[in-house]
Amino acid sequence: MPRMKIPLSGFSPYHVTARCINREWFNVPLAEVWPLMEDYLFFIANAYKLQIYSFVLMANHFHLIVKSPNKNLGEAMNYFMRETSRALGKRAGRINQTYGSRFHRTLLSKDLHFHYAYKYVYRNPVKAGIVEAVENYRYSTLSGLLGKSSLHIPIPEDPILFGNRGVENTLKWLNSDPPNKVEDDVKKAMRRGLFKFSSEKSNKKSSLEQELLY
Repeated sequence: MPRMKIPLSGFSPYHVTARCINREWFNVPLAEVWPLMEDYLFFIANAYKLQIYSFVLMANHFHLIVKSPNKNLGEAMNYFMRETSRALGKRAGRINQTYGSRFHRTLLSKDLHFHYAYKYVYRNPVKAGIVEAVENYRYSTLSGLLGKSSLHIPIPEDPILFGNRGVENTLKWLNSDPPNKVEDDVKKAMRRGLFKFSSEKSNKKSSLEQELLY
């Protein structure tokens, strides 16, 4: 079956993720991986005019939500993946490549989809049992946005964290456990090139929308 062609958009953001080869960890302490990632994200944000909304670094993968007004996300991510792979490989003494494959991107064409991806990304460390609250994870842009750590990744705006809901209520929302049905549907939607719930195919109101972003 031919690979689905992911639509290019300069208006809507994407969720981007990549995992280490064989699901191994980076072989470099996250305390060293994080500043390296920050440096390259700073570079591609400026060189390729990207708008970064969030970034979370896990032990063997990362999550990024980003917009590419110039529709050059592929070029930017190819540079990012190549250069971080080289730098991490050199530090770890790794002979083979760092990442298992090229990055995966999912277009978030609706504001509702952006909200689901945003919560999914920031809840990764909680879901993995690393921390009990999203704001306590060090290797996340959320920590820097809240002033809990320094942040060198340029984030021009955060329409959710600093939106009408308010920071305190947004954190409560991020830390609330999603219903299993919602979580499963979000995972499936984020595996596609275009974020889409199965219920949307029939134009029926999805159970996710009824949950009002849980």
